[in-house]
Amino acid sequence: MSARSGPASPAAANGGGTATSSEDLHKRRGAAVARGVGSVMSSYVDRAGGGTIVDVDGREWIDFAAGIAVTNVGNSAPRVVEAVRAQVERFTHTCFMVAPYESYVAVCEQLNALTPGRFDKRSALFNSGAEAVENAVKIARHATGRPAVVVFDHAYHGRTNLTMALTAKNMPYKHRFGPFAGEIYRAPMSYPLRDGGLDGATAAARAIETIEKQVGAENVAALLIEPIQGEGGFVVPAPGFLPALREWATAAGAVFVADEIQTGFCRTGDWFACRHEGVEPDLITLAKGIAGGLPLAAVTGRAELMDAVHVGGLGGTYGGNPVACAAALASIETMHELDLAASARRIEAATVPRLRAIAGRTGVVAEVRGRGGMLAVEIVQPGTLTPDPATTAAVSAACHAAGLLTLTCGTYGNVLRLLPPLVISDGELARGLDILDAAFG
Repeated sequence: MSARSGPASPAAANGGGTATSSEDLHKRRGAAVARGVGSVMSSYVDRAGGGTIVDVDGREWIDFAAGIAVTNVGNSAPRVVEAVRAQVERFTHTCFMVAPYESYVAVCEQLNALTPGRFDKRSALFNSGAEAVENAVKIARHATGRPAVVVFDHAYHGRTNLTMALTAKNMPYKHRFGPFAGEIYRAPMSYPLRDGGLDGATAAARAIETIEKQVGAENVAALLIEPIQGEGGFVVPAPGFLPALREWATAAGAVFVADEIQTGFCRTGDWFACRHEGVEPDLITLAKGIAGGLPLAAVTGRAELMDAVHVGGLGGTYGGNPVACAAALASIETMHELDLAASARRIEAATVPRLRAIAGRTGVVAEVRGRGGMLAVEIVQPGTLTPDPATTAAVSAACHAAGLLTLTCGTYGNVLRLLPPLVISDGELARGLDILDAAFG
C-alpha cells in the first residue's frame, strides 16, 4: 500500500518485541491474532492526532474514520491525556461495585444533564455499546414486565448474542453464530431512498401497523432505534418518523430507547441526534465518542425506569473504570470548550457540496446523506437503485492507497461513510476530500 509520506518515526516498543515495519507486524499478527478479527488498514499505527494517523513506517493518512466515530475529540486530546495520566498515578481500578469513587458519579451527573429529556434521570456505566444496549433491554423488560423488543430493518446494535439478534445484517455479524435470543421483532425502517420517498408519518404508520399486528402493543417492552442508522448505511429517517414512534411508545406503555452510540457526543451537529427533532427518549444508550478512545458506555434514562431494577441487577467488573471516567470527563470538557457540535456542522458545510459535485459528475451516487460529521454516499449502478458494492469497495481502496482512511457500510455494502474526528482542521478536511474526489475517477 502506498500512502502520503509523513515524518518517519521509530515504532514504539510493544509487548513481545519491537516492530520495525508494518510487514513485520503483519507476519506476527498471522501467528498470534484470530483470523476472524479483521482490519481495514494493512498498515500498523504508530501515532495519531487531530485528523491524521501515522503508521510505523512513517506513512500518513488523513483520518475519515475516527475509530468508527470514537475519537470525536481526537486521538490524543490534551485534556484527555492529562486526565488519564493523573488518574493512572492515583489508582487504575477498584470496581465501583466494591469501592466506589467520585469520577463515576461525576460522569453520571454529566450524562443526566446533557442527554435529551426534561425529567429526573439516572445513569449506569458499562464497557461497550453492545453492553449498554443489552442493559437497556434488561431495564425495559424489568420495568415493564413485558418480553418483546422491537427493532428495525438495517439496524446494527452489536455483536453479543442478544445484540446480534437485534442487528439486521447477517454477514459478517450473525452468520453461523446462532441460535439467538428470542422475543425480538423487526419493523420496517424509514429509508427515503428505498421506500418510495414515504414521508415520516406514513413510514411510522407502516411500522406501527407491523408492530401491532405481529407483536401486540401490550407485549412490547422496548422500541429500540438508532436516530440515524450507522452500520446499516447512515440511513436518515424522514422527518416526523421518530416523533411518531415516540408518541406511539408512550401511548403503548413501551420504553422508547434511542441507540445514540454512534450519533452521540456532537457527531451529528448537536450533542445527540434525537435533539434534531425534539425527541426525548425514555432510555438512551451511549458509548463510542464518550471517552476519547477509552472503553466506556452508559445507559441514561428516566429515574423511575433506571431505579426499577433491584440492587445488584446492573453493573460489571470494569463498568465505569476510573481511568475511562477521567477520560470521559475530560472529553466532555473538550467538547464544550471547542464547541464540537459547531465543528460537526462546519464539516457538513464543507463536505456536502463536494459530495454532491461528485454525485453529479459520476452518476453512481444515488444519495448524499447524513448530518454533521456523520456523512455518506450510497453508490449504485448508473441510472438505477441497484446497489454497487464493488465500486464502493474500489473507491474506498483507492482512498486508502492515496492516503485517506475511509469506511464502507450498509446492508448492501454500497455506502461509503465519512466520520472524521470533529477536531480535524480545514486543511486536513480539504486534502481528504481532494483524495476522495480523485478516487471516484
